[in-house]
Amino acid sequence: MKENHPVLTPALVQEMDAIMTHYQHDASKLLEILLDIQRAVPLQYIPKAAAYYVAENMKLKITQVYDVVSFFSALHESPRAKHPIQVCSSIVCKVNQSDFVLDSLRDILGIGLNEVTYDHRFTIEEVPCFGACDRAPAIRVHDVVYGPLTSREQIADIIEHLE
Repeated sequence: MKENHPVLTPALVQEMDAIMTHYQHDASKLLEILLDIQRAVPLQYIPKAAAYYVAENMKLKITQVYDVVSFFSALHESPRAKHPIQVCSSIVCKVNQSDFVLDSLRDILGIGLNEVTYDHRFTIEEVPCFGACDRAPAIRVHDVVYGPLTSREQIADIIEHLE
């Protein structure tokens, strides 16, 4: 089955090389390396070709790379939308109406959890606590936390301002 992504471009290979060099090809920094590579890849995921490239260049077994990719929920094996909208599912957010936020996002975007909008701009992901309990209920987009979110209008405004 062919993976639905462009082949590693020279620019992406150069970026991955720079990332691995920045971390001195230190296998104990594999999570950080993969997170940085994921940010550099369009649609924010770890393509198979990138995983194999990292394994080869860091002298790791591919299973070691995929152990990290499959263990950490912040890493993704399949393409995501340009703007993944993460909804906190911690108990603090649940008590503070995160279900309202989730329902509003579903309604505004016309998609369910882990689905991608037709234009590949948005996806909704439910994730464990991302440390914004003081701003519950909250969402996170590209490491930016928005909250507390108390109205549908606030949520629609955030979505509208994402390029």
